[in-house]
Amino acid sequence: MATIRPSGERGNGVEVVLTDVNPYGSRTLVVERDETSSVAYLCGTGGTVHGAVWLANHDPAPATIDLDRLNSELPPAVPRANTRHPDGRPPLGTLRPLWSEEGDGVALYENDELLAVIPGWADTGRGIPGYSRDAVGESPFARSLEQVREGLTSQLAKARAYWDWRGSDGAWASFQQFVMGHLDRTAGGAGRFWDAGGDRLPTVGITERPPEREREHTILSTVGMSCQRMPAMEQYIDRPDAYARVELAVATPGDARDAARLFLWLGQYPWHSVTWIGHGHTAKWYHRPETFPLGPAYSGVIMLAGLPGLPDLSGFTFGGDVVRWLWLVPITADELRLVAENGYRTLLPRLSADRLTRAG
Repeated sequence: MATIRPSGERGNGVEVVLTDVNPYGSRTLVVERDETSSVAYLCGTGGTVHGAVWLANHDPAPATIDLDRLNSELPPAVPRANTRHPDGRPPLGTLRPLWSEEGDGVALYENDELLAVIPGWADTGRGIPGYSRDAVGESPFARSLEQVREGLTSQLAKARAYWDWRGSDGAWASFQQFVMGHLDRTAGGAGRFWDAGGDRLPTVGITERPPEREREHTILSTVGMSCQRMPAMEQYIDRPDAYARVELAVATPGDARDAARLFLWLGQYPWHSVTWIGHGHTAKWYHRPETFPLGPAYSGVIMLAGLPGLPDLSGFTFGGDVVRWLWLVPITADELRLVAENGYRTLLPRLSADRLTRAG
């Protein structure tokens, strides 16, 4: 994929007129222009371009794609047949971005009118551009916004409502109270609470539920992952609404502070890496084996929903979506390879009831 500079003069007369980073710090919107055209890029860390959309021609449109501009890494100019302004239009007015709740897509407004959308599944490598108000039909650089405007209206309204709510006073405190109340009912009384998010979004905490009654192990759960939907799900899941919100949990007979390090590792991972996690997924420890929080015998975790012998944490919803709790179960290096080669179901018979609460 191509890379671009995030700000300033890019050379060849190309000017960067807007940069905006999503709330999770994982994607950057960059709008560039020269005297001929304007284009928006959705970039990852390091400037890698993941999605792009042409915005406008400022000079008369060419009859066909101008390959010289592309080879010179200039903003593309769409052909006459693919623009509503074949004679060109003035430079863009005031630009304002609106990020999706997931942070993997962005809408761009010009003077408060929807100008373009780069969805999370746009892919420059596969020739899938975003949608532009001035585009007609489909070209390698843009698709007509009109063909999807009706469906986008409700999505954009939800995104705006979400960020308005998220920035309001007391939003996080009220959400935290709802999750903690649900866990009080399903996992027992609360013990300690730790911050797992630092100064970056998403805000994630860790709640401890000490042993009680006949349960000899401690239950730990994240609090905050389900406050925002996970990114990239629409690329892989037919019904993302049923899987887009998760929290993580672990059962441990050992020091809860050791097991809690798993959440420092994974609690913000989907949004910072622009991916999703779900039932049957695995994660390999990123550091030296001897530093793995649950002991050097293990090399990672498998994430499983609804395990026997552990509390049923289901029944919580947020934003109209069901929240799924995924239990982290430690697995060895050989088991990680087994799942990678044959799928997670081949591992399930090996997971004894004792293993599920050996996280520590």
